[in-house]
Amino acid sequence: MKIISWNVNGLRAVHKKGFLEWLRKSKADIVCLQEIKAQMDKVPAELLNPAGYLAFYNPAARPGYSGTVVFTKQRPLKVITKIGFEQFDNEGRMLCLDFSDFILINLYLPHGGRSKENLGYKLEVYKYLFKYLKNLDSRWNLPRTAIRGGNDRRVVLVGDFNIAHEEIDLARPKENQNNIMFTPEERLQIEKLVKMGFTDTFRQLHPSDKKYTWWPYFANARARDLGWRIDYAFVSKNLAPKLKRAEILTAVAGSDHCPIKVEI
Repeated sequence: MKIISWNVNGLRAVHKKGFLEWLRKSKADIVCLQEIKAQMDKVPAELLNPAGYLAFYNPAARPGYSGTVVFTKQRPLKVITKIGFEQFDNEGRMLCLDFSDFILINLYLPHGGRSKENLGYKLEVYKYLFKYLKNLDSRWNLPRTAIRGGNDRRVVLVGDFNIAHEEIDLARPKENQNNIMFTPEERLQIEKLVKMGFTDTFRQLHPSDKKYTWWPYFANARARDLGWRIDYAFVSKNLAPKLKRAEILTAVAGSDHCPIKVEI
């Protein structure tokens, strides 16, 4: 199974740049997008259910802001769009799909603000996320065996986490030690995910590679590869041995982020 995740920074904008052709050529089984910035009445008709895919949208209540979508070739048994935190839920930042033998969670986690004005909100969201992950069984209201609950659950967690985990994950770690997306408090959140048993798929297969998924628009940063790795695909412990590939598709343009791909 091939899963792609991409913060497109505007679905309508990337659509005009050939998104549907890219989607067709990707041959992915599941494509998760973040920051779609479109409510349903603004989504182009051809993106409501692209050829070969079912689409599940979670737009933000605020027009032109945030939002997520999952395109999948396989119909899920159930879809959840809320984590239980009103502000986060109103921003359309999560889609959780039950595929019977595994659970897919598509996330667009808050940035926190350049001046860290929203860092408290960001850290609170992570608290809710960890609680959500620990209680997947009760959230789904299904028997543990039905979704492989507890330590046996199979979970794929993808999206824009807006945190660079380690120094290898950004081009200029020393200059950014106290900047948003690389503060000790934020980096600790990725550590907590790992301690919960989730595997960072790219780092698992590429322990020493310096590749990035996001570049600032200023200072010609992408051309100079002055980037950050803030987009991830995590898998639960029992899926890690089934991991075949984990890639960062830096050649794909259209957004300030590039897609990431995992094959299980």
